[in-house]
Amino acid sequence: MLQKLCVCLLCLVLVACTPIPPSEDGADGAFPVLRGPYLGQKVPGMEPVVFAPGIVSTGLATRDVAMTPDGEELYFSVTMGGRTMIMVTRVEDGVWREPEVAPFSGRYLDIEPSISADGRRFFFLSTRPKPGQEEKSGWVYQDIWVMDREGDRWGEPHNLGPPVNSESPEYFPSVTADGTLYFTREGEDHVSATYRSRLVDGVYEEPELLGPEVNCGTNRFNVYVSSDEAFVIVPAMGREDSLGGVDYYVVFRSEDDTWSEPINMGGAINQPEGREWSASLSPDGEYLFFMTSRVGSDAGLPLTARSISDLLEISTQPGQGSSDIWWVSAEIIEQLRP
Repeated sequence: MLQKLCVCLLCLVLVACTPIPPSEDGADGAFPVLRGPYLGQKVPGMEPVVFAPGIVSTGLATRDVAMTPDGEELYFSVTMGGRTMIMVTRVEDGVWREPEVAPFSGRYLDIEPSISADGRRFFFLSTRPKPGQEEKSGWVYQDIWVMDREGDRWGEPHNLGPPVNSESPEYFPSVTADGTLYFTREGEDHVSATYRSRLVDGVYEEPELLGPEVNCGTNRFNVYVSSDEAFVIVPAMGREDSLGGVDYYVVFRSEDDTWSEPINMGGAINQPEGREWSASLSPDGEYLFFMTSRVGSDAGLPLTARSISDLLEISTQPGQGSSDIWWVSAEIIEQLRP
């Protein structure tokens, strides 16, 4: 009898210690098993949809998407209170890992990741001090930093230095296939402008201020350039054709380096009540990712939640007024080409 009892107890212990495999859909509270490109999400058509709801777009203030060329590492930015950090999710053994704070991020304010087309360089805005500078809190030392790829990881961040970085704030790096860097520099009047610096023999040349087609409106910032430098997406404010606040505009570039007039990207992308100021393309150029703070379609419906738990659950879903990441077929850009 005692022997049978011991065997039963041993079986119970073994069952209790057996790890429970994660749910395929995350219904049990575990991070879902995600396989395939773009975290296994259904790719969008011409109507924008929230990207990876509950995984990347979570109710936290989220923006800025950058991916490695193989599509197996995805980076994005999250702001929570006074903290801004770069998150990463990557494929391991065919499955996407739960997003986590990137190893190089979390101590300082880091935002706006951008990865070169060859996957060898990673640019981002950071407030970390340069050697010899005193550490300070808040949005100080706004410079562009860069990391080089070392095997399967990124090397130590280093300040990109002059002539790109200056005493003024520089931010939102965006890089073309030939290494040309587009970025924003803030003036003493707090009005921002887009600059371009060519990479010649591995050295960045003196940045040039781009023309009024790109530097449009009363203010503009966070300009994204396509890898082939065929167009830029400009978040701008103060134009007569604005739908409200900051809108995304596309400006096309010709082979002779002249630019078209800015074209408002329309109501599918821009919303009167939304904030829009961070866009990028997938590495293959097939999809447009963009940040927006639009609210969900059910925002005006009567509230059925009653408990604080109900409200907390709602607050951790996208579409509640915090910035989320949406995506759409990049064909929407080509349809705007003059």
